[in-house]
Amino acid sequence: MDVVRPYETRDREACLALFDGNCPRFFDASERSDYEAFLDGLDGPYQVIERDGRAVACGGHAVEPDGRTVSLCWGMVEAGLHGTGIGTALTRARLAAARATAGADTVRLETSQHTRGFYERFGFEVVTVRKDGFAPGIDACEMRLRINQGSVQPRARS
Repeated sequence: MDVVRPYETRDREACLALFDGNCPRFFDASERSDYEAFLDGLDGPYQVIERDGRAVACGGHAVEPDGRTVSLCWGMVEAGLHGTGIGTALTRARLAAARATAGADTVRLETSQHTRGFYERFGFEVVTVRKDGFAPGIDACEMRLRINQGSVQPRARS
């Protein structure tokens, strides 16, 4: 059974292993130091999904200075478990947290062309695309979702 829980310092190496396992398709190795700094200076909610006592996914969110926008940050799933529903569970948990944020009306994220379709299933829409924005071959797609009351369900794949 999967357990969604808050990140703990003891999860650092497991989260870095998740990052490494998603290189080079979803993350560029040059981004690892940014992710390490993020984990070491964590100042917002970050969640881990644990299966059989080990971290298999992680991701966080932060409220932007405008107080109305919640950004999803550093979400990832163990590479061998893509397509099993863990990413959906992680996204639902993060969107539920965003909906629970007083005054929030928008969720924003930057993702790549490789995961853009996944987030579109939740209703996210592309705002901008920067070719090679993260690294060569990894475009930066800024996406936004207006949030309101109601459940968060991904749409069926076409």
